Amino acid sequence: MIISSPFLRRALLADTIFSGVGAAGMTLDAGMLAPLLNLPEGLIRETGLILIAYTLLVGWLATRSSLPKGLVMAVIAINAAWTLASIALLFSGTVSPNLLGETAIVAQAIATGVLAELQYIGLRRSGGMVAA
Repeated sequence: MIISSPFLRRALLADTIFSGVGAAGMTLDAGMLAPLLNLPEGLIRETGLILIAYTLLVGWLATRSSLPKGLVMAVIAINAAWTLASIALLFSGTVSPNLLGETAIVAQAIATGVLAELQYIGLRRSGGMVAA
């Protein structure tokens, strides 16, 4: 367990808000977003459902003053992987989003990458180990 810095808690909170809004929008409005972005409705809805679980985890972490360092590192790794996977999706040929869809994918990839970086900075600013 580490003592979470205020910076780390704010970065985790920002991720919670960003992911929560995305989860709600993708899960509830997948049918509307699919033709707008020219992306499969199932992909959008399933991504939203995954984000619900992720949002709950990150939100829980954001409220803790001490937390498992490994779990924070996992969140950072997930965000980095999500960023890379989003860009890879565009080059994979498995989807054919329109310009708005491409822009949405790139924008959320950038935002997720920035969150990963902020969380990493926050982790480095966090205090030493505490007894569990």
